[in-house]
Amino acid sequence: MARDHRMKRTPAKKSSSTGRHHRSFQPIIALIQQARTRSYRAVNTELITLYWNIGKFISQKIQSDGWGKATVQSLATFIHRNEPHASGFSSQNLWRMRQFYQEYKGRTKLSALLRELTWTHNMLILGKCVSPEEREFYLRRTIKENWSSRELERQIDSGLFERAALAKPKLSPLMRELHPGAGDVFKDSYIVDFLRLPDAHSEADLHNGLVGHLKNFLIELGRDFCFIGGEYPIHVGKKDFFIDLLFFNRSLNCLVAIELKIDDFKPEYLGKLEFYLEALDRDVRKPHERPSVGVLLCKSNDSEVVEYALSRSLSPALVAEYQTKLLDKKLLRRKLHEFYEQTVADLPERKKLKER
Repeated sequence: MARDHRMKRTPAKKSSSTGRHHRSFQPIIALIQQARTRSYRAVNTELITLYWNIGKFISQKIQSDGWGKATVQSLATFIHRNEPHASGFSSQNLWRMRQFYQEYKGRTKLSALLRELTWTHNMLILGKCVSPEEREFYLRRTIKENWSSRELERQIDSGLFERAALAKPKLSPLMRELHPGAGDVFKDSYIVDFLRLPDAHSEADLHNGLVGHLKNFLIELGRDFCFIGGEYPIHVGKKDFFIDLLFFNRSLNCLVAIELKIDDFKPEYLGKLEFYLEALDRDVRKPHERPSVGVLLCKSNDSEVVEYALSRSLSPALVAEYQTKLLDKKLLRRKLHEFYEQTVADLPERKKLKER
């Protein structure tokens, strides 16, 4: 049998220059993505402006010509007949546009913020928030944190506005001195309902849950937090120690050590946290970074006990609590209303004290 002397083809070797070309092409991809983002924002801005102008038009017609529901229904039918491909112009949505305009028409400082968010974001804030202050709070926070509409809805349902107004983060004096912006970065309580933890759970359950649902926990912490590791090892002397969770915060430019406790806050917990911060600053922190920060995340904390313990703390630390379930929004609003009423009632007394 004759042998086949034909040479077998060997796979062509990829040119080493291909990788270099791909790297040099990458900026074009970045330009395309940036243009797409700008285009999306421009379209969204125009859409919000359109809805604003329609809301303004309907509001003026209600005032001048006595338009009512029947007329707005006729307008919706007219739009559908003449612009059959245009969606979102039902009579219900037209009334929402009118409400949108009515709510913000005198608040020129917020007009730019409205156009940075989608119509879905704006409708969530308009429909779920009861006061101008609450709406402004979520407008600004949504832009800062870049929340999706689902994330925004969860934050509203968790009563973030009420919680922020009722209880400020419990910070040590050195924390306020070294990191003046810490009060805007941290919260007094964190809602971790996404863990679905039972009432009786261990620190391991809490730790593993937070690491396993890291994306959700980072959203709850804030967009400027970057995860470094869990059970982060530090070596001091001849012993190894492990920090429950270690993050980096971009706005504060520092490491953030989080220690987890499934019981009430105890003053002695601060000593261990301060030891970890000292080790981080000596052995882990980079020269351009600011002093490390410690967070004790407890099941609950007594404000007076925490205040006493933190007042003498020589480290930038804070104490917060975690909640495994969403809080009752109605109860939070009632507490906030009582808080505002008490604040107003205290004003005359404070004025008398100042005059003395």
